[in-house]
Amino acid sequence: MAGNLVARSVHDLSAAAWFGGSLMGAIGLNGAAAQAKDPAERTRLSSAGWMKWAPVQTAAFASHLVADLAIALENKGRIATQDGVARDTVIKTAVTLAGAGVTLYSGILGKKVEKLADQGARGATEPQPAASDELKSAQQQLKILQWAIPAFAAAVVVLGAKHGEMQRPKNVFAGLRS
Repeated sequence: MAGNLVARSVHDLSAAAWFGGSLMGAIGLNGAAAQAKDPAERTRLSSAGWMKWAPVQTAAFASHLVADLAIALENKGRIATQDGVARDTVIKTAVTLAGAGVTLYSGILGKKVEKLADQGARGATEPQPAASDELKSAQQQLKILQWAIPAFAAAVVVLGAKHGEMQRPKNVFAGLRS
C-alpha cells in the first residue's frame, strides 16, 4: 500500500509540475520577458527561463512515467477486468505521450528562437515584422504550443482523477443500509 501511495503521489505531483510550470511560463515568464526594453532581450530572457525549467520538467516527465508504470503494475488485474479501465488507460497514455511530444517539440522551437534572439521580437512568441521567416515560424508555433502544453497536462490530471474515481465502489453507502 505504501508503494502505491508513493507512486500515486509522484504521478500526481509530476503532472501538477508539468501543468503549473507550463502555465506559469506562458503567462508569467513570457509575459514578463515581453516587458524588456531591448527587443533582443525579450526572446533571450524567455529562452533562458525556459532552459532553467527544462531539467525540472524532464525530471517530472521521467518520474511521471515511472509512477505510471508502477501504478499500472499494481492495478494490472483491474485494468484487464474492470469495464472501461483498459480503454481509459490507453487514452491517458496516448494523451501523456502526445503532450510529452508537444513539449519536446516546443523545446526544440525554443532553442531555435534562442539562436535567433539577436533579431529581436515584440515578445517571446510575438515576432517583429522584420524578423526572418525562420524566427517568425518558430514564434508563431510557440504561441500555440504555450497553451496546448498546459491543456495536455490538464487532461492528464483529469484522466488520472477519473482513474482514481473508477476504483471507488459504485455506491459507498450501500453497505451501510440494512
